[in-house]
Amino acid sequence: MLQQITIQTPNAKRLKPLIRSVIENAVYDVEHGVKKTRAKLEAFEKQFGMSTAEFERRFKPGDLEETLDFIEWEGEIKTLHLLEEKLNAFKEAKIK
Repeated sequence: MLQQITIQTPNAKRLKPLIRSVIENAVYDVEHGVKKTRAKLEAFEKQFGMSTAEFERRFKPGDLEETLDFIEWEGEIKTLHLLEEKLNAFKEAKIK
């Protein structure tokens, strides 16, 4: 369901490119964050010899001990999900 946000301004001609630029910069920043987070997840995967999906499956029911590394790994997974949500929101935005 598409929703609309209204911004009132006396000079839409000047504001539209600024908003577009802010969104493009935000996309760039979030994409950079996604890459960094994925790299951290890959490092955990190599260190512990399991995929992030397997880690999630095993960590939530308590099959794995709660170490600082595993808590950090879980945090990085949550961070990735949040960043991906932000990225999707920015990429879906249309400025008319």
